[in-house]
Amino acid sequence: MKKGWKIGSSFVLASFLALAGCGSSETTSEGTESEGSSGSEGKTFKIGVNQIVEHPSLDAALEGFQAALKEKGLEVEYDVQIAQGDQNNSQTIATNFVGDNVDLIFANSTPSAQSALNATDEIPIIFTSVTDPIGGGLVNSFEEPGANITGTTDTHPDAIPNTVKFIDENIEGNKVGMIYNSGEQNSVAQINLVKNAMEGTDLEVVEASVSTSAEVKQATESLIGKVDSLYVITDNTVVSALESVIGVAADEDIPLFVGELDSVARGGFAAYGFDYYDIGYEAGEMAVSILTGEKKASEVPVQYPQKLKLQINAKAAEDMGIEIKDEWKEEAEILE
Repeated sequence: MKKGWKIGSSFVLASFLALAGCGSSETTSEGTESEGSSGSEGKTFKIGVNQIVEHPSLDAALEGFQAALKEKGLEVEYDVQIAQGDQNNSQTIATNFVGDNVDLIFANSTPSAQSALNATDEIPIIFTSVTDPIGGGLVNSFEEPGANITGTTDTHPDAIPNTVKFIDENIEGNKVGMIYNSGEQNSVAQINLVKNAMEGTDLEVVEASVSTSAEVKQATESLIGKVDSLYVITDNTVVSALESVIGVAADEDIPLFVGELDSVARGGFAAYGFDYYDIGYEAGEMAVSILTGEKKASEVPVQYPQKLKLQINAKAAEDMGIEIKDEWKEEAEILE
């Protein structure tokens, strides 16, 4: 998920990276110009960042979140903790943030948000990169999320239906291979959405489940000869090892559809997606309104991504033996 995000070095005044028993951590103190918001002058806010794993989409969301707070002139000290894909680590991180009495927790992924909500019902929690906040037990509804949590989801209502329609109309064969971590509620929800979108078509999902990123390549290879295309949703475990899937798809001339635009840039063939930087930025704007006392988390509705577009990677298409049709060019943004 290569990206074109710009994160100015001027806002990072001090940082260090240290390894901890629950994962990697980075503490960053950010000073900003005075655009200050009401009630924030002279105060340095402490924000704990709980991120399940490092990969470009989640990293971009964090960059967007930090950019929003910087642009609003807030002084913020970040404690960035990476759980290395381990839910137990994520829970420990959240518990430590509560003990540190942070002003807000930024939860970057479904497991991170679940851990934060398990740890506190008082400290405000802003999430992003969450596919199904209701099914994940995070919020009561998008309009009225709950006492201390809200955020932005990484599922646009049209993304999966549009992808399924594209596969149905343009790809030969009806078997769609999907590799995912069955332990991620986020991923199970998406698999079900894909199956629902396939109703009324001849398409059929062929599943291969993994529990760690080290299993992704073997799981993908297990689908060779059984599928006509591959579709990787926004599963953190698989996306963190996406190059393994891309390599198999290219070697076997299997079209690889992905769940977001960063994965297209990394070598996926196509996606209906949006920029994770944008949903992180929108989450940051929510955090500003809460930290400055303008609103409570319970008063801020959960938000969908605001932009959706089709993107196609021309080199990946060539590697996977796909000829780009003229009609695709009218709709899609083509990465050369």
